[in-house]
Amino acid sequence: MTQDSFFLGGEWVQAVGRASIPVVNPETEEQVASVPAGTAEDVDAAVAAARAAFPAWSVTPVADRSALLSAAADALEARKEQIARTISTEMGTPFGFSVAVQVGNPVVVLRSFAELLETYSFEQQVKNSLVVREPIGVVGAITPWNYPLHQVVAKVAAALAAGCTVVLKPSEVAPLSAFALAEVFADVGLPAGVFNLVTGLGPVVGEAIAAHPDVDMVSFTGSTAAGRRVSEVASATVKKVSLELGGKSAFVVLDDADLDRAVKVGLANCFLNAGQTCTAWTRMLVPAARQQEVVELVKAGTAKYTVGGPFEDGTRIGPLANAGQLKRVRSYIETAIAEGATLVTGGAEPVRDTGYYVAPTVFADVRPGSTLEQQEVFGPVLAIIPYSDEDEAVAIANGTPYGLAGGVFSADQDRALALARRLRTGMVDINGGRFNPLAPFGGYKQSGNGRELGQHGLEEFLEVKSLQL
Repeated sequence: MTQDSFFLGGEWVQAVGRASIPVVNPETEEQVASVPAGTAEDVDAAVAAARAAFPAWSVTPVADRSALLSAAADALEARKEQIARTISTEMGTPFGFSVAVQVGNPVVVLRSFAELLETYSFEQQVKNSLVVREPIGVVGAITPWNYPLHQVVAKVAAALAAGCTVVLKPSEVAPLSAFALAEVFADVGLPAGVFNLVTGLGPVVGEAIAAHPDVDMVSFTGSTAAGRRVSEVASATVKKVSLELGGKSAFVVLDDADLDRAVKVGLANCFLNAGQTCTAWTRMLVPAARQQEVVELVKAGTAKYTVGGPFEDGTRIGPLANAGQLKRVRSYIETAIAEGATLVTGGAEPVRDTGYYVAPTVFADVRPGSTLEQQEVFGPVLAIIPYSDEDEAVAIANGTPYGLAGGVFSADQDRALALARRLRTGMVDINGGRFNPLAPFGGYKQSGNGRELGQHGLEEFLEVKSLQL
């Protein structure tokens, strides 16, 4: 599957340059596709198309915008298995997970914004002032490879709902589902120029979008280091920047918790998407007196996470997305061993002769302040950290530069809520609370700023104006 064009102004347009970027199947390590390596000139064309489309789209009736988002959700759902197969091929997620989550969640999110528009008020009377919310303008969306379609839709659906136009740069590691989304938008009749797609490398296409004077806002999801660079580049034009960055999330198991359930839910969260999830609970904080009990449960639970190809029956953990990620995860495992953590299961040894596989890995007796405890691994690696009392648990949980997600387990929900309020993080699940596509998604500290999903996600793409009457 070779792509040689971008989606600009409602048409498939040949890239300015002839350079391409290979897309590699992480299961086989073979190239399965290529996409154009965009240039600053390509970005200029995309931004011009978005700018030209903005005046009409920004005043399109809300009901019409809602209908288009709903139609896109239906069209995406009709192609669910086809697109899921593409995602499993380009980044290795088990096929069932790709159907249910990698494509299923974007369908839900598109519908959630379509429904939100039916009730959301863009105006509010405040004494003698009319406060109105207006679309911010042209939005540059820069997205990652771990949830290649969901992260795109989380931004694009909200921006379109707000009345903005978009220039998207998906990750070059897993870009193919973004082309499918462009086809969906074309099929449902989204006006030309409202959604534009340019693939390429971050230092070229990403920075051109962030720096562009006709881009009014950049919404970025990725590493904290890359987010800093986006902010630096965007600062020259004082545009709004929304960042959803890394995490090193903790889940605190209190002494009265149901350990079996806490371990089961915690492992599922940590190992989701082969650990390549920014919100993964990679730090399990347990009462010191019960650590050995937890270790045995974790070891038994981890054994159920079968490593295999994305299309093999029974696979729960597929390959990591690329060779660089495999090298990174193995390095963190080796560092944890060198720093004295106790390896419970897994390790850095190769799992298969071919493919970017790593075994689900668990460490106990992980020391606060150690590399594994502080830094985001982005792989299926869990750190078990003992604590003496709730105050120490909170101090450990809050003791990293990140603050994206977390969890608390207790037999007493009020006790769990009280501790959750003390965690400096954007999202906390209580006893395994379910994902809510209408709840704000985002973090504190170096996990970023701004929020996605639901009303808070919509409002990221709106400016506030006051009219004094």
